[in-house]
Amino acid sequence: MKQYNVGILGATGMVGQRFATLLAEHPWFRVKVLAASPRSAGKTYEEAVGSRWAMTVPMPESLKGMVVRDLNAEKEAIASEVDFVFCAVDMKKDEIRALEESYAKLECPVISNNSAHRFTPDVPMVVPELNPEHIEIIEAQRKRLGTKRGFIAVKSNCSIQSYVPALHPLREAFGLTKVLACTYQAISGAGKTFETWPDMVDNLIPFIGGEEEKSEQEPLKVWGTIENGEIVKATVPSITTQCLRVPVSDGHTAAVFASFEKKPTKEQILELWQNFKGIPQELELPSAPKQFIHYFEEDNRPQAKLDRGLEGGMAVSVGRLREDTQYDYKFVCLSHNTLRGAAGGGVLLAELLAAKGYFD
Repeated sequence: MKQYNVGILGATGMVGQRFATLLAEHPWFRVKVLAASPRSAGKTYEEAVGSRWAMTVPMPESLKGMVVRDLNAEKEAIASEVDFVFCAVDMKKDEIRALEESYAKLECPVISNNSAHRFTPDVPMVVPELNPEHIEIIEAQRKRLGTKRGFIAVKSNCSIQSYVPALHPLREAFGLTKVLACTYQAISGAGKTFETWPDMVDNLIPFIGGEEEKSEQEPLKVWGTIENGEIVKATVPSITTQCLRVPVSDGHTAAVFASFEKKPTKEQILELWQNFKGIPQELELPSAPKQFIHYFEEDNRPQAKLDRGLEGGMAVSVGRLREDTQYDYKFVCLSHNTLRGAAGGGVLLAELLAAKGYFD
């Protein structure tokens, strides 16, 4: 595979740090630019992050001395030096939309961790195992933007990546009609650690701003279809959610209830999960888990502390599948929110786009 020079916009934040750890020794992607706000620009990466390094692994030695660039003031220069950028900035949504479009119009593709463009009709929001065909909308987006190379592609909300992968093969096989999902989300999803958010110790907050709306609508875009240069959301299933912040460092858990047009047997569900593979597994992309969905027979699994790191944090764990009195079935899901749900999912999406020639 060709080697690509990449940049990280928002490199000093938690997701930007995660991108840095994943890309420092990536076989296809070489970090050429680290960029952030003006207050970090001109400092080395080590100086700019300082005591805010939130990863459990050390800062990559190869990046410590790299000088951080100003992501706005130097965007023309940055765009000319890289093949594409990963974007994980902390800004207002309208500012993010403008920033990402400006890089795309400079013929620099953008792989975004942000939510700002998730519902732009011609921007693909991709979980690579579930809807890889949505990247085909990029040609329509390029026409709108007036670009030859530049485009924006986004990954979905971190919480839906814990349970939508488990629902996906069931939807295709048995006609998913309604879903109730309650998510229990780690504090790293808010860019926090217990050191920076001591109020979360021994606590639970039953509200995460905007999260329930995202969790109810984003799966419908993932399951949507391309029509006349836009991605049209699916109309079923009906989805309702509750999203809670819990005192867990990493790992989003979901309690899921689902009903179907044709109720499957438990054995049919387990077989589908066991055998489910997507394009990333077929192409053997570097970040793809070999077994995407892992099912645990133990009653007390999956657990965030034990299972979030499965297959480099890129697998989805499922357990406690059983029939329900109100829905057909209920089960519990878990994924690592800053790996599969954020930076890792972004890197996997970039690998898919690279394999399909979208950066060439």
